[in-house]
Order: sequence, then structure tokens, then C-alpha cells
Amino acid sequence: MTTQFISVGIDVGSDFSFMSLALPDQTYIGKPFKIIHEKHDSLENAIEIIKKAEEQHNLKARIVLESTSFYHYPLFYYLTDRSFDTVVINPIISKNSTNMNIRKVHNDKFDSKKLAFIGLNRNLKTSIIPEKAIISLRNLIREYHNLVDERSKKVIKLSGILKISMPEYEHIFSKITTKASLALLEKYPCAKDILAAKKSTIIALIKKTSMSSNSYAKTTYDALKSTAQSAKTFGCYLPSNSLQIRTLIKFIKIYDEAICNIFNEITSLIKENSNKKFIKQIHLLDSIKGIGFISAATLMCEIGDFSVFRSPKQLVAYFGIDPSVIQSGNFKGSEVKMSKRGSSLARRILFIAAISSIGLTRNDVPNNEVLRTYYLEKCKSKPKMVALGAVMHKICFIIFSVLRNEKEFVIITPEEQIANYKQKHNKVA
Repeated sequence: MTTQFISVGIDVGSDFSFMSLALPDQTYIGKPFKIIHEKHDSLENAIEIIKKAEEQHNLKARIVLESTSFYHYPLFYYLTDRSFDTVVINPIISKNSTNMNIRKVHNDKFDSKKLAFIGLNRNLKTSIIPEKAIISLRNLIREYHNLVDERSKKVIKLSGILKISMPEYEHIFSKITTKASLALLEKYPCAKDILAAKKSTIIALIKKTSMSSNSYAKTTYDALKSTAQSAKTFGCYLPSNSLQIRTLIKFIKIYDEAICNIFNEITSLIKENSNKKFIKQIHLLDSIKGIGFISAATLMCEIGDFSVFRSPKQLVAYFGIDPSVIQSGNFKGSEVKMSKRGSSLARRILFIAAISSIGLTRNDVPNNEVLRTYYLEKCKSKPKMVALGAVMHKICFIIFSVLRNEKEFVIITPEEQIANYKQKHNKVA
């Protein structure tokens, strides 16, 4: 006989949530109850309502929360600490479930009733909430990427201003954000400032900030002076540019310091938990060509508990790089696109890993010869972006294999793989 239970659906908000209780016969117990997070009495009342329902109907309760960005965590841990069977579901599940009403209804009370109704399904797919150390690492990783993105915006804006005021400036340094470049721009933000300054002063500044030879500093000064003179002929300097440039440089330096601090926190947290399986999995992903330390940590934080994945295709679907299917009757969609469900951050990391894998080193040696060959073959019949998407699929399969076998990545050609497969099966036979 199937075990029955009371389903408790909680629609989680930032300051308050609504709770509804449903019986196995799909009838509701009372009206939706409002839980005010800041009031301890309100939380205790919610606990009492659940316990009273358990006693009255002689059934255990299962609490269903909808995953939010982070608001569901305090409530989840509050309920699990009080020994309640609490699960979290993906919002996609609740949104795609039956609306239970002909009218289009969407409010917190109705959503809590809907969650309670969905929760009655014993085969409901639930999310696994990782331990607090993993959540902490995930928060740091996401903040790291957020800061990198914000810094990139400031750099792009700085680049745009320089293209107007000093068009040739970007050709002087490898990047406009090198220490020497930022130091020069902060002190001499426009062409006339550079031309008015003493040659010896600028050379000394370049030598100090770039930690290079005197000859390099002199060569750089000559290029800088030439750029400043050209800007007088072809360049549009505005009085506001100096303030803009100095302000953007201040922001870039602040972001650099913050990114460095978070990176140090990430490495410290990983060292503190080095004996845990999750951290060992990060090191395994770090062994894959094209995936660096931060990328490996990002992917594992977005994957969470790898044990829930039974096949590479599940991982592909989880990252949202599986094809979306549009079909109804005899109609079939002609354009096949990525579903793009799941973590956008993980997809970005996979995209970067794919580009890195098919790339060449300075000596024109492929980073991953197998994936590069695969990509070039795909390009013969498919557009480049489609071929790159296929490489992302391959990387997903590699990630699954590395984590499943718990072995570091080794590049194996398709021929070697077939030979190994035959040898393995011959031994079994």
C-alpha cells in the first residue's frame, strides 16, 4: 500500500510566504496561512498548524518549497532543523503543472495551494540542497563572476572614451588595463596632458609601473607621444573625458581588489574542505583541457550533487544545451535551438571551455587535438556556432565520464577508445 501524507505547499517570498495544506484526496485543510519571516510567533504558528494537521489526520507532512534565488534557504533550514520532511522543486515544474482553474490566476495564496497539490505526487522530482560549505562556495563563485562582468563593463566604457579622445592609444599596450597604462591615464588622461609633461617623468612612471627596462620605457614613451600628437589632428577630446577616465580607473582598481579578495576566499574555502568529495571533484574537472580552476569550481557548484545524474544526456539537459523540441501533430519546427534552461553561468563556462579546447597554443599546437578535429569536421557541413554547440555537448560527456570514473582527464583518440572498448569486452567474454 502506498504511504499517504499531507502535502504542505509554501510559496516563498522575500519578507513573507503563504502556506497551504492538502490531503491525499486533494482537498485542502483550511485557508492559506501567511508566514511573516521576521516574526518568530508567525513561524511557530506555522509549525503548530502543520503538527496539528498531522495529529488530526494521523499522517506525516511533506513540505514543498519552490526554489528561488536564495529566499528559500532560511525557511528550508528552519523546517529541516525541526525534523520536517522538506523538499525543494524547480520553478519550471510548478509553472508547467496544471493551473487547476479555467481562469488565469496568479497570486501568492493560489501558488501555495498549487504547490500543495503538486506535492501530493510521490514521484515529484525534487532538487537536492547541498551542504552549507558548498552553498557558501557557490555564493562566492557567483559573486566572483558578477564582479568580473561589472569590471568588464567599465573597461569597455574606458575603451570607448579612448577611441574617441586618443584613437591610437590601445595599440601601445597589450591591454589598456595594465598597471602602466592605468597609471599613465590616471595622471595624464588626455593628449594635451601627455604632451605637456616632461619626458623623463613619463619614462620613469612607465619603468616603475611596468617593471621593465629603460629601453622599453623610452620606446613606449615615443609611441605615447606619437599617439598624443595624432589625437590633436584626429581625435575628439571633451572636457568631461578627464573626469570620466579617472572615475572609471578608480572603479576598475576597486573591482580588481574585490576580485582578488574573493578569489583568495574561494581558495581558502576549498583548502578547508579538501577532504570532501565535492572538492576532489573540482580538482578532477580542473584536469580537463580547456577548463581552469575557477571554471571547474563554477561547474561543480552549478552541478551540486553529481550522484543524481545517471547519464551524460541528463547533464546536457541540466545545463540547457539540449535541443528544444517543437512538434504538434504533423508540424515539426524547422529550426532546432538550445533549450537554454538551467544555469546560464554553467553554459557560459562550457562555451568558454569549448573555444579554449578547439584553440591553438602559441606554438600552433591544438589544446585538444580530438575536439579540434571534431569541430573542423562539423564546420564542413554546419555553421560555426552549431559546430561549437556540438563541442559543448562533447565536453559535457567528458565531464560526466571524469566524475563518474573519478579519474583525471586523459586525451584519447577515437581509435584508441574503440580499441580499449574491444579489449575490455573481449576480457569479459
